[in-house]
Amino acid sequence: MTNINITINLEQLKAEVEKSSLGSPVKASLALVLNSLMEKERDEYINALSHERTDDRRGYRNGYYERELITGTGSLTLKVPRTRDGEFSTSVFQKYERCEQALILSMIEMVVNGVSTRKVTKIVEELCGKGVSKSLVSNLTKSLDPIVNEWRNRPLNTLYYPYIYVDAMYIKVRENDRVVSKGVLIACGVNEEGHREIIGLRVTHGESEESWSNFFDHLKSRGIQSPKMVISDAHAGLVAAIKESFLGTSWQRCCVHFLRNIMDSFPKKNSSEAKTELKEIFRTSNIKLSRELKRDFIEKYYEVKGFTKVIETLDAGFEDAMQFHSQKAELHKHLRTTNMLERVNREIRRRERVIQIFPNDQSAIRIIGSVLMKMEEEWSKSKYIHHI
Repeated sequence: MTNINITINLEQLKAEVEKSSLGSPVKASLALVLNSLMEKERDEYINALSHERTDDRRGYRNGYYERELITGTGSLTLKVPRTRDGEFSTSVFQKYERCEQALILSMIEMVVNGVSTRKVTKIVEELCGKGVSKSLVSNLTKSLDPIVNEWRNRPLNTLYYPYIYVDAMYIKVRENDRVVSKGVLIACGVNEEGHREIIGLRVTHGESEESWSNFFDHLKSRGIQSPKMVISDAHAGLVAAIKESFLGTSWQRCCVHFLRNIMDSFPKKNSSEAKTELKEIFRTSNIKLSRELKRDFIEKYYEVKGFTKVIETLDAGFEDAMQFHSQKAELHKHLRTTNMLERVNREIRRRERVIQIFPNDQSAIRIIGSVLMKMEEEWSKSKYIHHI
């Protein structure tokens, strides 16, 4: 049998269909053209025409099965040829892929941006005239796994990160046929060039010292050196792990969390003046003045009823909350709180509320990691700290 030359320009035909309306002659005839193309591809694979007897035949035909090609303007039902050995594969479809790549990327983007899989299927149905299953949308997002895993395990030894912010939030995950609460540990580093990066992401059980220590060990295995300062809240397990993992590093207790903890101890009545005075302690950029205001506050309210817990809390945590004063004055507003990570958590929470319960740990890493990667891409456009 002579070689069959396939001269149809498939990409040109597809481009014409994309530009055409649903009812146009171009789209109406495309299924016939593609079916003919696949038929010729099978003839070439078998090396024989239908019913042709030849010593060079490499197989036998085995009918057809229907398969859909979904495009941005509609779906086509095609008759895909089969062979008895099951080895024939047409170039019209990539294996196991029903959708045009642009549409696939759009579907994944919608899921990452907080659109539920149920809504995605409805949107695709409106655009294409044909729905897709929720399981298909979920399976498509799994293509993000190698990208997210490579990103969250990337080397961190090319730049020094003098400042690292760490925090945790909680999500619901299915595990062994039950729903459990799990912690999402997140670390954000400001590198020596002043840019922010998400340098750590892990889903684990709780915020124990062991969980945080393992998290920090992972960062160090990827090249992280002890930073100048780690900024976080005062969770006991986290603080212990910071001191154990990063020798020579200062721990900055988030001033916002610290102030809130003190405020919670105030008497419910007749304390507005004292609260104003307390806030003044943290507003000044002069550490000597801050210490003087703290000393005056303690002397004034030491014997006032209901202020014992307030003074104990202030005195115990004051120096840890003032560590940012050891750095340049222009850095203080960036280092005194974990507000930057609070904004990160709010964006994750916005996405998490749509899902409510993650089916497993990897699905949580996939979606949360994708959100963080997108956020990091925005961060890369400008410096967080200009004079580091």
